[in-house]
Amino acid sequence: MSSRLCSLLYAAVLVVLVAGCAVPRGVPTSGSAPSPLASQVLTTGGSPSSGVRTTSSPSATASSVSTAATTSTVTSTQAATTTRPAPQPAPAPATTTRPAATTRPATTTRPATTTAPACGIAAGLLGKDLTVVPGGANVVALTFDAGANANGVPSILATLSGRHVPATFFLTGAFVNAFPAQSRTIAASYPVGNHTQTHPYLTQLTSAQVQAEIRNGAASILRVTGQDPHPYFRFPYGAVNATTIRLVNAECYVPFRWTVDTLGWKGTAGGMSADAVVQRVVGGLRPGAIILMHVGSNPDDGTTFDADALPRMVDEIRARGYTLVTLERVLPASP
Repeated sequence: MSSRLCSLLYAAVLVVLVAGCAVPRGVPTSGSAPSPLASQVLTTGGSPSSGVRTTSSPSATASSVSTAATTSTVTSTQAATTTRPAPQPAPAPATTTRPAATTRPATTTRPATTTAPACGIAAGLLGKDLTVVPGGANVVALTFDAGANANGVPSILATLSGRHVPATFFLTGAFVNAFPAQSRTIAASYPVGNHTQTHPYLTQLTSAQVQAEIRNGAASILRVTGQDPHPYFRFPYGAVNATTIRLVNAECYVPFRWTVDTLGWKGTAGGMSADAVVQRVVGGLRPGAIILMHVGSNPDDGTTFDADALPRMVDEIRARGYTLVTLERVLPASP
C-alpha cells in the first residue's frame, strides 16, 4: 500500500515537472506586461521551434482582453473628444484703398486785370476818363492844374479860403519840385491828384514810359507834400486812349477829365479875358460839371485869367443852385 502510494506521488511529481517545463518563463503574472517572445507564443499557440501546441493561460488571456478593452476605451474617448480649433486672430478690418491722387491740370495764368485787386476802385469807374461827377446831383467840382508856374496860387488860395470853396488840385512832379512851399500849402487844405512827372503826351509813350511818368509823379508829390495823390489822375493835354486809361487804372487811379475848360490859360493872345472865362463856365454848367482851370500865368503875357475870374465864377455857380464839391464826392482820397 505504501509502495503504491509512493508510485502515485512520484508520478504526480513527474506530471508537475513536465507541466512546469511546458509553461514558458515569459508568461506574465497577473497585471504584468508580456514579453515580446511570450506574446508571440501566446499568439501562435506554441513554440515555433518545438511545434508543441500549448494552451493559453487564462490570466494572460484576461490581461490581453483587459488591455484591448483599455485601448478601445482610450480610442473611444479620443474619438468622443471634440478638438477645439486654435483661436484665430480677429480679421483685420478691410483696408479701403484710396484712389490714386488725380493730377490737377496746369494752372492757367490769367491776363492782368485793369486794376490791382487792392485798389478798391469800383468797377463802374474803370476804363473811363470821367467828364462829370457821377450821380446827377446839382454839384460842381472846381479843379486846378499846376504845371508851368505858381503865379496865380496866392490869389486862388485867397478866394477859396475867403469864400469857403472846396477844390481839387492836380500837380505835376516837376511843379512840386520847383515850387515846394506853394505845393505844401495847397496839399495842407485840399485834395491833390497826380498830373504825371513832366506833363508829356502819354499817348505818344510806351507803356513802360507811361508807368514811369505816373509813378515818378506820385513819388515827387508824396515826398514834397506828404500827401498821396491816389486815386485822382488827370491826363496832360487831355491826351488819352484805351491803353493809357488801362495803365492808369492799373496804378490804382481814376482819371478825371472835365466838362468845361475855361481856356484862361490862353491869355490875351488867345482872345481870352476874365469875363470870357466866367461866361464859358456859366454857359457849360450842368449837374456834376467838372471845371478845369490852371494856377499858372500865360508864359507870353503873364496873365492869370482863371485866378482873376474865380470870385465871380463862384458867385455865379452858387446863384444857380449848385453846390461846390471836391472829387472826394466821387471817391475818397488816400489817407
